[in-house]
Amino acid sequence: MKIGFIGLGNVGGKLSGSLLRNGFDLTVHDLNADLVSGKVAQGARAAESPAQMMRQCDVVITCLPSPAASDAVLQEMLPEVRAGKIWMEMSTTDQAEAERLGGMVIAAGGAAADCPVSGGCHRADTGNISIFAGCDRPTFDRILPLLTTLGRRVLHTGDLGSASMLKVLTNYLATVHLAANAEALVTAKAAGMDLNTAYEAIKISSGTSFSHVTESQVILNGSRDISFTMDLVKKDVGLFQDIAERNGVPLEISPLICQIFDDGIARYGERELSPNIIRRLEEATGLDIRAPGFPPEMVDDEPEEPGYEVIPTGKGL
Repeated sequence: MKIGFIGLGNVGGKLSGSLLRNGFDLTVHDLNADLVSGKVAQGARAAESPAQMMRQCDVVITCLPSPAASDAVLQEMLPEVRAGKIWMEMSTTDQAEAERLGGMVIAAGGAAADCPVSGGCHRADTGNISIFAGCDRPTFDRILPLLTTLGRRVLHTGDLGSASMLKVLTNYLATVHLAANAEALVTAKAAGMDLNTAYEAIKISSGTSFSHVTESQVILNGSRDISFTMDLVKKDVGLFQDIAERNGVPLEISPLICQIFDDGIARYGERELSPNIIRRLEEATGLDIRAPGFPPEMVDDEPEEPGYEVIPTGKGL
């Protein structure tokens, strides 16, 4: 099976590395020639265009920064779609866009799946990240060997678009936890608590979260580096808000989170690292929320393991 991969940024570069590391026949494409050269040096081939990639590959994976970018790339590939071709959208995108673009691929005779990942760039780097997959079951079965190489826990979420909806839902929750962690750490410091002790108390208690055990560490280190920026947070939370509004759900926390990150972007810029949302509170209080012993970036120290399908509680295959 010949695999094409378009988009070699923070996440895509790591995911494509898992395919190379596990011996897949891989062709890559990116607007950044240096990123392409790096993958070619590792054994990939370079494609001149998305159209060439779809023409020559059995499966083409996209991992791009915005729905608009996915649309532009898909329109280039569409004339080359035919029976047997598969498009896997691994970008974080809007549910309606995943359905619309995937529908075009299906109408042209191909198959489509939205397959966003969740769990942090450090786990994308080791093949231990989680993957949601929205598509019909026959397509899921065809791409499962790829998914279990790219990630460890793979969940078939239902029809095309369902994975994208769940991805922005989980990113929304992570963002809420990030904002809440910032408030908790600053309040602990203001109250005179040792931050190392506060971190451990949250970690071992009902107050913990994935965001705390990852992002709080780089916050306390001071690097604030999780390879994710405020503009991407704003995009993801905005996509979640759009889903809620389309379905008539009167959210209360989501609009506030949007306001918080709009203010963070106004203060620090779109490309500021997202954990630096805590700077708003550091500046308001004059407190320095750092502590010794925490890493500058997250590294997945678990060995790469074969992936597997996760079966939802109460359901069988």
